[in-house]
Amino acid sequence: MPQRPLMPKTHTADTASADWHQCRVTLPAPHNWLVLDLAAERPEEWARAAADEHFTVDDAPAGRREAFAEDVLWYWAVAARQKALCAAVLAPQDGGVAAFYCVRELVGIPAESLRLDALRAEAEAAEGPFFRPPEITEVELPLGAALRVHRLEPTDPEADSGNVLEGVAHYVLPRAHSTALECRLLWQAMGLGEELSKVADELATSVRLV
Repeated sequence: MPQRPLMPKTHTADTASADWHQCRVTLPAPHNWLVLDLAAERPEEWARAAADEHFTVDDAPAGRREAFAEDVLWYWAVAARQKALCAAVLAPQDGGVAAFYCVRELVGIPAESLRLDALRAEAEAAEGPFFRPPEITEVELPLGAALRVHRLEPTDPEADSGNVLEGVAHYVLPRAHSTALECRLLWQAMGLGEELSKVADELATSVRLV
């Protein structure tokens, strides 16, 4: 399967004291992924240019391109707000956004809380509503020990019905670094749950701090 590294984000001044500088993620089937340029100074222009490049058919309706650009810009804003290290959307050529992947550092966690049992306690205490109890398991990744959390929840936190958001998050404790990462894949296509869960595991397995 062709692969390429997800473009990393270099540490900014507020994280310059960390003992690593870049986050790298290998994307499966890279032609289906759009890496979000989190360093873009004009994200609206970047999103429109990405939409123009995404659609290869000349007669793609302008409204479709604009809708794709708006979706990409929305995910860009989410990643920027979370101060993501790197992020990408799964978007097959000429199609819409199917999933969103984001890696961020969990800052402000006391050193004594950088433990799987502490992360598990926090995940188990997370408020819903959830359509079913979260599936929480401990896994070992090349980067270090991790807590894998699989959730189904409504897109509207105030509702207990409607559109369903599914996601797999890996909360990773890198063995070589005193920090914690959240590596999260989110999607709404319910028929792809099993396939995208495997993609989430594959992505988390590929994460490196260098």
